[in-house]
Amino acid sequence: MSKHDLSWLTARPIAHRGYHDLNRSRWENTLSAFEAAMAGDFAIECDVHLSADGVPVVFHDGVLNRLTGRDGNIYDLTAAELVQLRIGGTEDRVPTLAEMLARVAGEVPLVIELKGIEGKDDGLVAKVGALLADYPGKAAIMSFDHWLIRRFAADAPGIPAGLTAWKKQPAELEAHFSMLAHGLAFTSFNWADLPNPFVTTLRDKLGLPAITWTVRDEKGREATRRYADQMTFEGFDPDKV
Repeated sequence: MSKHDLSWLTARPIAHRGYHDLNRSRWENTLSAFEAAMAGDFAIECDVHLSADGVPVVFHDGVLNRLTGRDGNIYDLTAAELVQLRIGGTEDRVPTLAEMLARVAGEVPLVIELKGIEGKDDGLVAKVGALLADYPGKAAIMSFDHWLIRRFAADAPGIPAGLTAWKKQPAELEAHFSMLAHGLAFTSFNWADLPNPFVTTLRDKLGLPAITWTVRDEKGREATRRYADQMTFEGFDPDKV
């Protein structure tokens, strides 16, 4: 059983990479997308990598081209270089996690996904954990990467931690269950892979919440209603559906 009260995690829909507009004018993982989520009173999901000089930055991809229009890897540039890059040609630039935390300032909950690149992101959990240790708001961390999850308890103590996951074949389920040894407080699971024994066990036997990713239509909303506790969404306003 988790020692955390995570009622805040499931109280409101969670805006996937902020409340962007599918990267038409308000792009993912930008301060503009986070401000839009705050305006709608949505929780925020975001992604974090380390820069070349070990600073957590809010950015989904390991490479730069889709979001910034230039070649290269996220881990090849310093934070000072990254924050100069425009996202999608807009005025928004790559935010550091510290900058994003200062802007949200506890106004809505945060669900921070750590995007690890082995050999490049050593120290990521500790750096994020240090920033969240003094953060005044509700925040959780999660990852697909088991090698990062194994660092959560030691490097980010006291912060609710989850497994981001998908697939429900026996080998995948066994790997998911193995992560319970590392103090999981919740899971974020692909809605298309629900129901499955892992999520059912977490919710029904362990009393832990499950959120879904990434809901874009009624099928995803219905799967969330039936088999999970809240959705991570994009491309629509959940309050108007």
